[in-house]
Amino acid sequence: MNCSKNPDFVLSGLSRDPDKPQLLFGLFLALYLLSLLGNSLLLLAIGADIHLHSPMYFFLSQLSLVNLCFTTTTAPKMLETLWTSNRSTSFSECLAQLNFFAVFADMDNLLLTATAISRYAAICHPLHYPLLMIPCRCALLVGGSWGVAHSVSLVHALLLSQFSFYNNQEIPHFFCAFGPLFRLSCSDTHLSEDLMMVLTGLLGIVPLLCIISSYAHIFLAVAQDPSGKQHLATCSSHLSTVILFYSSVFATYLKSPSASHASGELVLRNKDVESSLKKVLGIEFIGIPQDEKVYPYLCPRK
Repeated sequence: MNCSKNPDFVLSGLSRDPDKPQLLFGLFLALYLLSLLGNSLLLLAIGADIHLHSPMYFFLSQLSLVNLCFTTTTAPKMLETLWTSNRSTSFSECLAQLNFFAVFADMDNLLLTATAISRYAAICHPLHYPLLMIPCRCALLVGGSWGVAHSVSLVHALLLSQFSFYNNQEIPHFFCAFGPLFRLSCSDTHLSEDLMMVLTGLLGIVPLLCIISSYAHIFLAVAQDPSGKQHLATCSSHLSTVILFYSSVFATYLKSPSASHASGELVLRNKDVESSLKKVLGIEFIGIPQDEKVYPYLCPRK
């Protein structure tokens, strides 16, 4: 097989049944439009209501923006593939998609950390909270998060751009992913994989330590002052999101990128769920990545 710096790849898609792509197209188009509508309305509501111009809702609006962009990174290409049955994609398209995919995934992580810091300041230092979380500092937290996310993603993209790849090889996904690209490379990727794992690990562990530290101080403050338990209600949604996010991320990515999408992990593991999906939709699903999970977002309570 010939190697190239700018190869074409074939996306396997979601179904082997050629008669059912329209059903999948309608289903995922509806979900995509629902996501766009929900996040857009939330952004509009927070921007229009002056009573929601607080640090908590500012970070929530950023999470909604990131979620909107994240789905737009993969959904349009998937919908195009289902509608036209054209599964080919170029390396430049893959690289662009992977770059934005990594940016918005990292932003999810960093914004959860910023929200935890905001909750820590609100509960542990309520009198100083208006001074600690002024708009300038909130903007600095978010701006710094965007800068870090783009920098790390750029490193990943530059590493991949140096490799050569086999032509016309199949990627068992509906979008480009790091693991399959490493496996399809003609070049030696070991050093790049190690560097990518280090960067990804740092970007996962450092924010997680900040979140753990914030909640340790929050629980300690509540334990010392039982009347502060009412403030934990504003943290419950965020804390559950953090637990789901990190448990899924570490279960998926704490291994070599080229091994994180082995064929045995791409198929639905729960046979009962797979059987039910086949009965409901009448199709055979393949290649659903383990890391493609949906996370609930922070829903502040009054």
